[in-house]
Amino acid sequence: MFPLLFAFEVVEQFCPKGGAVLDPFAGRASSLYAAAVTGRKGYGVEINKVGWLYGHAKLNPSPLEPVLSRNANIGQHATFISESELKELPAFFHSCYTKRVLRYLLAARQHLAWLSDPSDATLMALILVYLHGAKEKSFSNQMRQSKAMAPEYSINWWYEHDSSPPDIDPIQFMEQRIRWRYKHGLPIVEDNRILLGDSTKLLEEFAKLQHTNHIPKFDLLFTSPPYYNVTSYHYDQWLRLWMLGGTHAPTKSGGDWQNGFWSQSLYHELLNKVFSQSAALMKDHAVIYVRTDARQFTLETTLDVLRKLFPSKEARVVESPLKKNNQTALYGDKSQKPGEVDIILA
Repeated sequence: MFPLLFAFEVVEQFCPKGGAVLDPFAGRASSLYAAAVTGRKGYGVEINKVGWLYGHAKLNPSPLEPVLSRNANIGQHATFISESELKELPAFFHSCYTKRVLRYLLAARQHLAWLSDPSDATLMALILVYLHGAKEKSFSNQMRQSKAMAPEYSINWWYEHDSSPPDIDPIQFMEQRIRWRYKHGLPIVEDNRILLGDSTKLLEEFAKLQHTNHIPKFDLLFTSPPYYNVTSYHYDQWLRLWMLGGTHAPTKSGGDWQNGFWSQSLYHELLNKVFSQSAALMKDHAVIYVRTDARQFTLETTLDVLRKLFPSKEARVVESPLKKNNQTALYGDKSQKPGEVDIILA
């Protein structure tokens, strides 16, 4: 996970104007966004639907008016959500949201074509931002904004603290926040693409596009892979994934490469597959910039894979000065995780 300012600094330092950036673990696409708004091209892949949608909406935002119109339209659909539909939801949802918020969320869940329609994707991405967080600043009862807690834990905490969901008008709430997000207009972005799915398979799509001269060879590989045995993003984002059509209960994995990477052999396999395919997409003099976990296994594994795949490049390791807004700070045990490092090969 890259803070946006840091992403801009790396892209502007290591990728020439008019060049192209590849991020096979794109997350919320900060790397690709930094490329796309600074006169470069950004291409990447993200397996988690939440991260992909955030990135897609940043890179391809809809104009303001269609988003406002769609928000109002979802409000109309919400009036047709029945009591029986609400009763089908588990107890967690009734402790987390008021009925009128639940109706709005169910209507958005049913009617927003976020995979294919730009205005729907933008609205859904913004709904996900405010789906849970501090009370009165989000749709939900008091909850962390970065990740959703387990239902039973949440219900017990709310009961012990006599906490109830905020009684807000979801249509007005979203309209105010949509207008605020658009206050300074839309960025001008260069060619970009973020694919939803598995990098071990979808990087082949970029290879085909290069073969037909539809995209260039890449000047910068700029990414941060998931870390070994830190967290399951699928579990941490279960409520946002529910909003995107997933299950109403937390699960540890949604499929291949979506768990907490507790197997060292599978973790090595993932890095080797993705970085070997990435290597074939790069220019000869491309720069490789990878942020990873400073713990011994993750760091040594990442270094070993990168050195073998880019044998002509000199590798250096730079200690990351960031203390927050990173994977270990957000999800790791700080007493066990010594932070992050940047591996640069040039």
